[in-house]
Amino acid sequence: MQRFRERYQKEVVPQLMAKFGYQNPLAVPKVEKVLINSGFGRETVSLAPEEQRKMQQILLEDLASISGQKPVLTQAKKSIASFKLRKGLTVGAKVTLRGRKMEDFIDRFIQIVLPRSRDFRGLDPQSFDRSGNLTVGLKEQITFPEVSPESVRKIFGLEVTVVTTAKSSAEGLELLKQLGFPFKA
Repeated sequence: MQRFRERYQKEVVPQLMAKFGYQNPLAVPKVEKVLINSGFGRETVSLAPEEQRKMQQILLEDLASISGQKPVLTQAKKSIASFKLRKGLTVGAKVTLRGRKMEDFIDRFIQIVLPRSRDFRGLDPQSFDRSGNLTVGLKEQITFPEVSPESVRKIFGLEVTVVTTAKSSAEGLELLKQLGFPFKA
């Protein structure tokens, strides 16, 4: 398995320079960071405060083992009565990966996690925003090898966002294709 940075320098940069006509290798888009986030869900709103803390702790432990660093709790920015949501209430957790941890995570995500996902047929190219960032939703955290299915007390979904320096979704799509992300044909 070829390392992420080595593959980017030796294969991806020359191919993207030829395809998009970049004059300088530093102008070629690259992966800037990876964001992993998850919400606590509606189930925790109706629980007692002590049980809410237990569920939050389970989610935080799993996110920490998946990402290799401590997650940050996120609070609601405004109140929404129909969702029983109050401003300042803890609603989820997130992790931002950069550098070596990001590269290792992307390698594992492409090689292990996506193929293990249930009914996986490739990533949708429509998952890009205008800035060339890819967002992928996973229904279960047990597709990650760090999480043992036997020890899972609660299954929760994750959202993985790969942030690139691409100027358009076409550049971002080509960058991630060259890096080995499996997209639908």
